[in-house]
Amino acid sequence: MNRLAKYILIVVLFGVLILIRAFEEQLFYDPYLVFFQNDYLHIDSPRREVAKLLAFTTLRYWLNAVISLGILYLFFKDKSIIKFSILVYVFAFIILSLVYLYFVVNPKQEDYYMFFNVRRFLIHPVILLLLLPAFYYHKLKLKS
Repeated sequence: MNRLAKYILIVVLFGVLILIRAFEEQLFYDPYLVFFQNDYLHIDSPRREVAKLLAFTTLRYWLNAVISLGILYLFFKDKSIIKFSILVYVFAFIILSLVYLYFVVNPKQEDYYMFFNVRRFLIHPVILLLLLPAFYYHKLKLKS
């Protein structure tokens, strides 16, 4: 694949991530979208369907993860990086989902800020923003 095609594909994949974010209200069931836009530290948790919420959060996480893995592959063309990234995504999903489920089932106002941040890791491609510079730095260190 030539450089131009590679960069165009990377831009397209980032564009898909942006579209997922832009159309999140239409694509995913998430009563916390509006909740966290307001003064959530002083209001009660919204009504929610737990199974549906977990299903859509899981779908969104894995959509972001697959697209992010595509971006990482295009950037580095290294299968070992992809294998490691898959392990990171699976491990993060297990841990974050359990914590997320706890916060969804046991909503307490004093936990809302932590819940907000755990949820952010699940619904946004934050892990990509951590892995991309980490692998880039690792590649630089290997060259020197």
